[in-house]
Amino acid sequence: MGKINVLIIGSGGREHSLAWAIAKSPMLEQLYCSPGNAGMAQMSICVALDVDDHQAIIDFVVDKNIEFVVIGPEAPLVDGLADSLKSAGIKAFGPSAAAAQLEGSKAFTKDLCAAHNIPTAAYGRFKDAATAKAYLQAQKMPIVIKADGLAAGKGVIIAEDLRQAEVAIDDIFNGQFGAAGLELIIEEFMEGEEASFFVLVDGEHCLAMASAQDHKQVGDGDVGPNTGGMGAYSPAAVMSEDMCARTMREIIEPTVLALKSAGTPFCGVLYAGLMITSQGPKLIEYNVRFGDPECQVLMMRLASDILPALMATADGSLADITLDWHDQAALSVVMATQGYPGSYDKGSIINGLDQAGRQENVTVFHAGTAQNNAEIIATGGRVLNVTALGATVSEAQSRAYNGVNAIDWREGFCRSDIGWRAIEREKANSK
Repeated sequence: MGKINVLIIGSGGREHSLAWAIAKSPMLEQLYCSPGNAGMAQMSICVALDVDDHQAIIDFVVDKNIEFVVIGPEAPLVDGLADSLKSAGIKAFGPSAAAAQLEGSKAFTKDLCAAHNIPTAAYGRFKDAATAKAYLQAQKMPIVIKADGLAAGKGVIIAEDLRQAEVAIDDIFNGQFGAAGLELIIEEFMEGEEASFFVLVDGEHCLAMASAQDHKQVGDGDVGPNTGGMGAYSPAAVMSEDMCARTMREIIEPTVLALKSAGTPFCGVLYAGLMITSQGPKLIEYNVRFGDPECQVLMMRLASDILPALMATADGSLADITLDWHDQAALSVVMATQGYPGSYDKGSIINGLDQAGRQENVTVFHAGTAQNNAEIIATGGRVLNVTALGATVSEAQSRAYNGVNAIDWREGFCRSDIGWRAIEREKANSK
């Protein structure tokens, strides 16, 4: 096969890391990104396409002789962009709208788990506050309240007591998360350690990728409100070989089989958010795209060419693919705009990115950035992902924060303890 043109849909750190990995592929002729960001513009042609206008995307793909489209974020997948592209004869990476319900509706996934004995938290699903609050009376605290639909990683509240739980229910039904909160899920609080597990799926065959662990809460020590993710590292030590095998056998494979049997096979990347409990792995929730910032650490550790693997996922030929990984650990620190995950200002100037990228084994992935003349400005909440490789998580952390310290951005902030669990483990194991 000759070289091909590729389009990536998205503008975040996840898409920049995918662009960075795909740009290294010998198979690539020209890379396009829509809408992209200031970092992606350094390795691709960025174009402003309306992601909701599927026909406009198809027309652009045909006009530019693009053979493959990689869809980064969840919203266009739930909206059926992959279906539209495939109907037009265009190869795309990402599941159908029907299969994307695994992320688009938490109730859909919980019901699928119940029907197929996939280990997960006990739950109830509700469409009104009174019934939800009545259910609460018999439940143990703390408890987890979730908006059913897509809420950009923020629709989950861990309530410590009954009053907090009732407030969360009222907030969701009063529109805190918009249409995502027309229905909500109440789940038991699971004790254990969280991990992220990624698997490429071509509808039938599964290819496990590396594990990762992210830090969702905004503050050091994992305190404060949930965010889209303040940092991540890979591999996650809690995901031993045995735990990975159990996750594939007890969670991933039954899900893939269930969707295939239902006539809605899953083709794309399946991202299982797991709680590793005393009984073993349990599913917290599924995402139907790469995690952000987990994708950044996966792409740093991946030794193989990513493009053939993504294409095989779309082709149904994943059984022929293997992936090699660097033994090194990777760690990514998210730099966000002051005020995130609440309201924040846009337009602040970021300096020092070149100096950060010159640090040993450090790559800076852009998320919410744009180029304004010669300056890079912040345009979002999560703005940069300073990502590093190291022989250990401790070394990767040290290098990543060296990169952070080289960046001059007064309006930015980050957590100072990304990777703390893994580093505590490394210290304990070295004694």
